Amino acid sequence: MRILLVDDDRDLLDILDGALRRAGYSVSQAVDAASTYRQIRENPPDLVVLDVNLSGTSGFDILKELRRTSDLPVVLLTARTSEDDKVLGLDLGADDYLTKPFGYRELLARIRSRLRTRGLTTPEPAPAAEVLEVGPLVLDARRHEVRKDGRPLDITVTEFRLLRYLMLNADAVVPTRTLLQQIWGETDPGAADVLRVTLHRLRRKIEDDPANPKLLLTVTGVGIRLSADPSAEEA
Repeated sequence: MRILLVDDDRDLLDILDGALRRAGYSVSQAVDAASTYRQIRENPPDLVVLDVNLSGTSGFDILKELRRTSDLPVVLLTARTSEDDKVLGLDLGADDYLTKPFGYRELLARIRSRLRTRGLTTPEPAPAAEVLEVGPLVLDARRHEVRKDGRPLDITVTEFRLLRYLMLNADAVVPTRTLLQQIWGETDPGAADVLRVTLHRLRRKIEDDPANPKLLLTVTGVGIRLSADPSAEEA
């Protein structure tokens, strides 16, 4: 079953893409109106996840155009919280409406619900990997154990959860807001201090030189990337 993601935030696109693929969906991406229409024409999806706040063209305009020729299920994403915006989206033909920030499990539940109303069977969620390997790191979820180059590390519960999430999304920049939501259940950007402290402690445990990290990389103004190839960071 194929999901089309439409958003001009490429970092968020990659994160959502990974989450949906792990849940068993095929995924295609679009960043603007032209690529949206092209994807629908050339690679028809079963459902569209559409961000309202696109640069150049409003998601509302894309939705309006889609509804002239298609009844594809559409789930709108937006940072807008106004009731008027929600009503407008639903009046234009959206099947559901999700306000940022949101949890991936909620998005997956909305997608499953919309597909069921169309008589479409959703895939069984892929089982979570028990053992993850990224670069020199090996994480065993069943044993709650992390090793670097075969050496066990003393990792706290929160550090373990953060590292596991980054390993599941290795080499993708995970936005700060996403980490706060997924690891701490926070939506307040002011809570970023707790992320910085946890990253500082984690770097001291997994980096050869915490002051010059090669694994846990901060992308200023965006989020955190766990490098799958630390040697490439030295090039």
